[in-house]
Amino acid sequence: MQINRAASTIDAMWNDSITDELVEYVRIPAKSPHFDADWERNGHIDAAVEHIVRWCREQPIEGLQVDIVRLEGRTPLIFMEVPGQVDDTVLLYGHLDKQPEMTGWSEGLGPWRPVIRDGRLYGRGGADDGYAAYASLAAIGALQEQGVAHARFVVIIEACEESGSYDLPPYIEHLSDRIGSPSLVVCLDSGAGNYEQLWITTSLRGMAAGTLHVDILGEGVHSGYASGVVPSSFRIARQLLSRLEDERTGEILPDALKADIPVQRREQLAEVAAELGEEVHTAYPWVAGAGPMGDDPFDRLLRRNWGAALSVTGAGGLPALDAAGNVLRPGTALKLSLRLPPTVDGEKATAAVKHILESDPPHGARIRFEPEAAATGWNAPEVAGWLDAACQKASRAVFGKPAMYMGEGGTIPFMAMLGESFPEAQFLITGVLGPKSNAHGPNEFLHLSYGSRLTAAVASVLADHAMRERGAT
Repeated sequence: MQINRAASTIDAMWNDSITDELVEYVRIPAKSPHFDADWERNGHIDAAVEHIVRWCREQPIEGLQVDIVRLEGRTPLIFMEVPGQVDDTVLLYGHLDKQPEMTGWSEGLGPWRPVIRDGRLYGRGGADDGYAAYASLAAIGALQEQGVAHARFVVIIEACEESGSYDLPPYIEHLSDRIGSPSLVVCLDSGAGNYEQLWITTSLRGMAAGTLHVDILGEGVHSGYASGVVPSSFRIARQLLSRLEDERTGEILPDALKADIPVQRREQLAEVAAELGEEVHTAYPWVAGAGPMGDDPFDRLLRRNWGAALSVTGAGGLPALDAAGNVLRPGTALKLSLRLPPTVDGEKATAAVKHILESDPPHGARIRFEPEAAATGWNAPEVAGWLDAACQKASRAVFGKPAMYMGEGGTIPFMAMLGESFPEAQFLITGVLGPKSNAHGPNEFLHLSYGSRLTAAVASVLADHAMRERGAT
């Protein structure tokens, strides 16, 4: 395949069609089921599905079949097939559901208000992960435009990823015969260390999440009357969190939530640290005077990719500041998000967290930890020589720099599922979530030129995959 020609074809698609489609997609508040319990009645997920499917069906890709698959009581799934000239299958994955609005968007920006500034499309979902369906077909179309032989392609776009992909396993089982046994899985829902080269994800952290409830009274009491006798529910919650985390350093304490870091992953992250340097932490929107944890860029990458970490992402029982009186509150609830090392079992870790928090309650308080999402992380199999060569070739041709291997701190539940289902497959996990793209937060953006170039790099890898398979047969 002529990579420069493919890159030009793909860039024209992004400029003439894909960007406009993504602008309209951003307008659709297709929040994942965890954040829109009435998603089916509200119809936003269905609107996003129909929006993407309409464009996909218009593409001049030979043999393309586009189906909307529906299982009762579950979010819909887009399933696409393209026959190939090589007796093999490649699976490409993405999702279309979105995170909720989040506060703090800059003036003129908003989650459902698409704005293009300085080559970036701002708004919820463009980068995470609405672009995936468009990029997948654009890469395939570039191959066919040059008459390049390719494998059979299966493209899956789900609508439940931001809720933990709990709808996906039934679909994988339901469609198993149509999926087949892919030798290569391409996931377009991951991150990038910069916008200057191809980034390949080698590991993903898991997650144990839930809500910690601490109740000490049946109703609120005047703080002057009760304090000193009745312990604060917030203080008890703080005590319980200290069972999980050293509040001074952020270190997670229970051994059940830790894992050894493989030597190869350390070596890869050392290379990333050398490439990115201080960009490892300067990519974050710090307030003046704030700084990172960790001793150096390498240590910070190890923490983000292979360390457990606790975040409190929400709270209940706390009135707004302008409504807070001198009352000792009856209870406090904290929503916990605990990131886990890639090789720690998410279900076992969640059970351990529940036991740690609920055992021996301080002052006899009523303590409940209600798990909400458990996800096991993923550690990639050893990269085959042909795939590494293909990625390096693609990155140098498209970006002029080598491809880099890096773990990600987030979770893609689909990867652990696919890793178990297709243990012999190779994985190309990549994405557009680079510095300050801020997925899940305010001011999320899609770097448009990087999205186009990443699509071209994927097309190059798909072409080399077919060449390898033809040579093997």
